[in-house]
Amino acid sequence: MIETALIVETVVKAIIALAVIAGMAGFATFIERKVLAFMQRRLGPMHVGPYGLLQLAADGIKLFTKEDIIPQNVVKPIFMIAPVIAAASAFVAIAAVPYFPEFTVFGYTIHPIISDINVGLLFIMGAASVGMYAPLLAGLSSHNKWSLLGGARAVIQLLSFEVVSGLSILGPVMMIGSLSLINMNDYQIGGVANWLIWKQPLAFVLFAIAGFAETNRTPFDLIEFEAEIVSGYATEYSGMRWGLFFIGEYANMITISVLVSIIFLGGYNDIWIIPGAIAMLIKVSLWIFLFLWVRAAWPHVRPDQLMWVCWKVLMPLALINVLITGIVLV
Repeated sequence: MIETALIVETVVKAIIALAVIAGMAGFATFIERKVLAFMQRRLGPMHVGPYGLLQLAADGIKLFTKEDIIPQNVVKPIFMIAPVIAAASAFVAIAAVPYFPEFTVFGYTIHPIISDINVGLLFIMGAASVGMYAPLLAGLSSHNKWSLLGGARAVIQLLSFEVVSGLSILGPVMMIGSLSLINMNDYQIGGVANWLIWKQPLAFVLFAIAGFAETNRTPFDLIEFEAEIVSGYATEYSGMRWGLFFIGEYANMITISVLVSIIFLGGYNDIWIIPGAIAMLIKVSLWIFLFLWVRAAWPHVRPDQLMWVCWKVLMPLALINVLITGIVLV
């Protein structure tokens, strides 16, 4: 009976997480257009509904009803599955993410995490990294030179930021002694002074930079050719297949925001009179706003610049941080 209840609870939590994250990812596209418009002194979406609030519904109808075109000479099985990999990897990664503190409903205690595994951080980083294969496969399977170049840039990006991402997190893991995100949250109980950002500021900066690269956000949006006429790996995609790529991107933005909040910014612990759940929402919202702010204010980098800064600047800094952390702990 207990096992059945656990299975039902897990399935319900998975469905709710998928629905909420997908909805938030869609709503984030509207917020991004509004924020960028405000920063660039223009209006943004205004004509569909009051203040453009129904623009999200219009975009959703367009995605679901737009013709799904598969061009000639593409490698059809790979071309069709690449968008699914982008969205699936993003949603699989959220399985080990704790979003809020546990709470009780009608005497039943609910843990807002789908699967509490003791290597949660490793699982999330591994699942999210698989998402980079989506633009790679999309570019290679398309019969288009711009798509091929986008796929090649995906490889450059994958080889560059993954090293920094893994090494940057070693310092906090060494201090906490666990890969469980719940243990990382509990390590910071006691208020703002106990947040890990004060003990690992360099790791925080490095992990944040790697998060921008992993989510393919400015200034590391190398694989889309945003400054050019075409759209990189997604040039030959249309309809919902195109939409799956960007649902995955925005879902990853939310996941990275939650990770940064849990690992470095006190997680879902209470802040003075602010309940933990509200505090978590504020932190995640501010971090997503930072993603949008950087896009509006920061120029793009070239692929060679990304490789240079990752291998010659960020990776040595990450190794130095690990060395210093080990010396302090010993």
